[in-house]
Amino acid sequence: MKRILPYLLATALLICSCGRRTRLTTDAFDRPDYTPRYASGFDISGSREGRSTLIRIRDPWQGASGVEQRLLIVRDDEPLPAGYEGPAVKVPVRRAVCMSSSHVAMFDALGEIRRVKGVSGIDYLSNAYVQEHRRCGEVRDVGPDSNPDYELLTALRPDIVLLYGVTGENTALTGKLRELGIPYLYIGDYVEQSPLGKAEWMLVVAELCDCPERGEAVFDWIAGSYRATAERVAARTAALPDSLRRPLVLLNTPYRDTWFLPSPRNYMAQLIRDAGGRTFCAADSTGNASRPIDMEEAYLLASEADYWLNAGSFDSRERLIAQYPKFAKIPAVTGRRVYNNNRRRTPAGGSDFWESGAVRPDLILNDLVAILHPEPGDTTLCYYRQLE
Repeated sequence: MKRILPYLLATALLICSCGRRTRLTTDAFDRPDYTPRYASGFDISGSREGRSTLIRIRDPWQGASGVEQRLLIVRDDEPLPAGYEGPAVKVPVRRAVCMSSSHVAMFDALGEIRRVKGVSGIDYLSNAYVQEHRRCGEVRDVGPDSNPDYELLTALRPDIVLLYGVTGENTALTGKLRELGIPYLYIGDYVEQSPLGKAEWMLVVAELCDCPERGEAVFDWIAGSYRATAERVAARTAALPDSLRRPLVLLNTPYRDTWFLPSPRNYMAQLIRDAGGRTFCAADSTGNASRPIDMEEAYLLASEADYWLNAGSFDSRERLIAQYPKFAKIPAVTGRRVYNNNRRRTPAGGSDFWESGAVRPDLILNDLVAILHPEPGDTTLCYYRQLE
């Protein structure tokens, strides 16, 4: 009690001193509030003098190097740090605009989907709340990030706009948002190499919704489910003969007569490894970038594959063979071991694999295990389907 009394007295004096508060600097945000275990693109820090936190985003798009964005999360009407000129939002945010489907899934996973008031490409979204509330105008489509409807965006009065970058900052969009006084934040989940790293970005959204404890609990459950499946597969396949232990997987379909081999650090390559499989990778890749190969080399690799996954937009083996007749005799096709990740899709062609799957890698892993190491009872897949 002796240590508490001076603190209470000092606090009372501070409150009575004309209602003024000490202005912190961003250097004061040196207490780690959340340090990601799997993601590499963000961290959240707090100060010892208040409840506000600072989100730091690093390299949120492909090829970025040394890019950083900061967003101040304001709680209890605390003043902005001295000299801070970056974006700030008071939480919980009440109105959010999401420019990527995975952002929508993060709000949904946290039970905070009602905060989403605007999206990009609403016809391609699977989320039931979004589709139900578009009819009454509670969720609106603001258009693509290349040409958004700024009049609608302004009318929505968003507290925050969540962006994604492909190869760099969309300066036309961010410049306009600054002009309109609308805070924004780049979410870099798609560049994460770890499946759990992608999902861990929900902790940034949890901070915006002022529910960090719930966010950690939800993510911990997903991560625990994922790890349990991976460990079970590792133990089960260890007893199998070499010929069955790690089946070989061919990924994707050509783009303009060029096949792209993923990096060993690729998101799907990691999922397949954790599911007890192997995939063709660009061994000379130093990052997350894919390496192009010609169709002849692709055919030679395909001839060795046990399974063919993520087969573009195809919904039948017949259509796949018609498009690529040379591949009709490879073992994966003749053995009916071709699966596509488009089981859950919208009439416009949007895939829930890239939406809710971004925050539920444990469900994707379950699908892959059921495909690569089937057991009696493994009949229902969540995101994948066998091409008949």
